[in-house]
Amino acid sequence: MEPEKSAESLIRHTTDNHVARITLNRPEALNAITPDQRERIIQLLSDASADPDVRAVVLTGTGRGFCAGADLRTGAAAGERIAGDVARTLRVGAQRLIGAVLDCEKPVIAAVNGTAAGLGAHLAFACDLVLAAESARFIEVFVRRALVPDGGGAYLLPRLIGPQRAKELMFFGDALSAADAERLGLVNRVVSDGELGKTVGEWAARLAAAPTRALALTKQLVNASLDTDRATAFAAEAAAQEINMTTEDAREGLASFVERRSPEYRGR
Repeated sequence: MEPEKSAESLIRHTTDNHVARITLNRPEALNAITPDQRERIIQLLSDASADPDVRAVVLTGTGRGFCAGADLRTGAAAGERIAGDVARTLRVGAQRLIGAVLDCEKPVIAAVNGTAAGLGAHLAFACDLVLAAESARFIEVFVRRALVPDGGGAYLLPRLIGPQRAKELMFFGDALSAADAERLGLVNRVVSDGELGKTVGEWAARLAAAPTRALALTKQLVNASLDTDRATAFAAEAAAQEINMTTEDAREGLASFVERRSPEYRGR
């Protein structure tokens, strides 16, 4: 019997040139996420927020799949349940994972290298930018198993593509090609499979050289915008501006403009 692999080996993590790369490494299962893997991803995203050396995050997978969703053979889904188990499991599990992406203080790029299904699709859609290989597919697989979408899907999709399109994807569970996902607005850009790594590297490098705190505040404003009224949004914008003007990068940005030179941001 093959020995059980550690969460560290199943979720690879490296940081290079201010870019943290989180790679799902369970290709034989299309990178379906176990509870241990989920907890490691959440912790790595939290660490990225707190680490000044990290200024951008890339989330991707190995093999043919980006992420096939939650591993239904483990955890509460595999055993006998009592009342409250399902809701509790979602709150502390899938919802925390999606929240960790949305709340990460560094920009997160999804490099979708293959199939993204169920929670795996929502993991990609929660990211700030989504790059997809031509071979990638997105599947709202829940209806195929008589399940209700979880991992924030019914929250994310209507905000990205509107309620009618979201219901079409969720009611039928058809596989969506990368090109169609781009057309709908779920993906920023589709590139050839061979170009995905290069393009992700270029985007991540640009984000890592950008004013990190300004990006964090911008992310917060945009993510909250569809849940707030105009007065609240304007007040949040004013507060974000006030906070941002205390950063070194904001001072550098203004100084470089006056001095007619390219800015050099340090992420502080």
